[in-house]
Parts: sequence; structure tokens; C-alpha cells
Amino acid sequence: MDDPIAGDQLKSIVERIERLEEEKKTIADDIKEVYAEAKGNGYDVKVLRKVIAIRKRDANERAEEEAILDLYLQAVGESA
Repeated sequence: MDDPIAGDQLKSIVERIERLEEEKKTIADDIKEVYAEAKGNGYDVKVLRKVIAIRKRDANERAEEEAILDLYLQAVGESA
């Protein structure tokens, strides 16, 4: 790549990605701290992570999955 414009553009892209990766690491560390705080306050972190995952999903998708799960549990003799 002898073209200085393309080189500058590539350098800019690389630097932006590096900056975003650092921000991502900082955010991940912040999230880890919040989970540690929750655990310190007596919350079950595994369940809390599940709650977060459920809330990310579409409500209709969740409802459909829960209905199928209930049906399957009833089919195998477990109460829902």
C-alpha cells in the first residue's frame, strides 16, 4: 500500500478499533463489578444473568418458548 491516503485511512480504522476494544474491556470490567456487588448483597448471580438474558429477548419469543417448555414438562409428568 503505497497510497498515503489509504494508509492514513487504515491507520485511523485500526486506532478506532483499538479504542473501542479498550472501551469494551472497561465496560466488561464495570459489569463484572456490578455482578460482584449483587453477589455481595446476597443475590444469586447465576439467576441474575438468566434474568438479564431473558429481558434481552423478544416478549413473544419468550412466551412461545415458555408455553412449549410447559407442554414438554407436562408430557414427561413434571408439573409446570
